[in-house]
Amino acid sequence: MFRGRGVSPGSTHRKRADVSTQPTATQALEELGRLSLREHNMQSLLQKVADLAKRVMPGDPETSITVLVNDKPTTVVYTGQLAVDCDESQYGRGYGPCLHAASTGELTEIADARAETRWREYMQLAVERGSLSSLSVPLPISEGMAAALNVYAREAHAFDEKSRGAAQKFAPYAAVAVANMHAYEDARNMADHLEIALKNRAVIDQAKGILMERHKLTADQAFQVLARISMQSNQKLRAVADELVTTGRLPNLPQGK
Repeated sequence: MFRGRGVSPGSTHRKRADVSTQPTATQALEELGRLSLREHNMQSLLQKVADLAKRVMPGDPETSITVLVNDKPTTVVYTGQLAVDCDESQYGRGYGPCLHAASTGELTEIADARAETRWREYMQLAVERGSLSSLSVPLPISEGMAAALNVYAREAHAFDEKSRGAAQKFAPYAAVAVANMHAYEDARNMADHLEIALKNRAVIDQAKGILMERHKLTADQAFQVLARISMQSNQKLRAVADELVTTGRLPNLPQGK
C-alpha cells in the first residue's frame, strides 16, 4: 500500500500563502498536459492527478483513485489517510459511492453524508472519519476493468457545478494512466508466464532425450512415459522431468502401480 501524504497543520500566514499559490483547475490541467511520460511511470502520473485534484477541489479534500479489476477494488494512489479510510470501508462492505461510480459509470455525489439515505452504514463511518461530502468520477477504461477518481471533502455541500466540471476534466488523464498501467501489468504477466512455459518445455525436452537415448524410444514414446509416470505418481510433468534430469532416475511409483 502506498503511504498517504496528510495535510500538516501550519500557521495562518502559511495557510494564506498556500491559498494564494493554489492553482486553478485550468492551470492544473495545463500542468498535466505538459507532463512527459518519459519522466513519469503510470503510478507517478496517477499520483500527480490525485495531488492536483486535491489542490484545486473545494472542501479541504483528500483524493484517491480506485481501480476495479474483475470486480476486485484497489486504491492505487491517494493523498491522505481520510481517502484510504473511506475507500477501504467501502471495499469491506462491497458498496459505496466510489464503487458505484466505478461499476456503473455514473458521477456519484454525496452532498451531506449526515443526511444521505444511501449506504447508511458507510455514511456513518465517513462522518466519523471527517468526510461530510464526496464526489466520485468514473474513469472510462476498458471491458473487465473500471475505475473512479474520488474526492472526499471535509465540508458538507462542498461541490458546485464548476467544481464538478473540474473533477470530470481530470478523468481522461487518470483513465489513460490506469489503462496503460493495466496493459503494462498484463504484458509483464504474459512475459513471466511465457518464461516459465519455456523453462518447463526445456526440462521436459531434456528428460525425453534421456529416455530416448537410454531406452531407444521415439520422442512421442518418451513423452508418453513421462506423462504416465506423472499421472501415476500424482506429480506435475515438470517435476517428473526435473527429477530425471537432476538425478538420472524417475520417481518411485506407489506400490501396485
